[in-house]
Amino acid sequence: MIHQLNDDPAAPFPPASAALAEPDGLLAWGGDLTPRRLINAYTHGVFPWYSEGDPILWWNPSQRCVLCPEEVHVSRRLARLLRQRRFRITADLDFGGVINGCVQAHEATWITADMRDAYCEMHRLGHAHSIETWLGDELAGGLYGLSLGRLFFGESMFSRHRDASKV
Repeated sequence: MIHQLNDDPAAPFPPASAALAEPDGLLAWGGDLTPRRLINAYTHGVFPWYSEGDPILWWNPSQRCVLCPEEVHVSRRLARLLRQRRFRITADLDFGGVINGCVQAHEATWITADMRDAYCEMHRLGHAHSIETWLGDELAGGLYGLSLGRLFFGESMFSRHRDASKV
């Protein structure tokens, strides 16, 4: 049985050990997407993921992808592409455009209107960020997520042109 969250966005989440094995990491349901609740969740390794019309589901899966910048390998092909400077990279220039790009590219049912609004509010408060890849004046790709302390939690990314997401 999964835990139902109450109305207090600062209430602690259940421990990770309470997450279900199947589906992997389902921990709780309910609550809201206020900035305080989202910061509380991410601080404890928990994130929301659900579809339109469903209750908010909170997850803490057993395995995560962790990228350490000092361990990223840049292939020769990618290094050559970076030297060509075909793409321009910006940060926080078009946060809404990046979320919309993720929705369109993935037909992302988990990025509901409420999720989009919540992460845009987190961006307004300085907690959510986007990295944009531009080809000329066109948004060619991007990534958005939350930054808390020294960690960046990537939420979704998209690419409209080959190699834009790699760059």
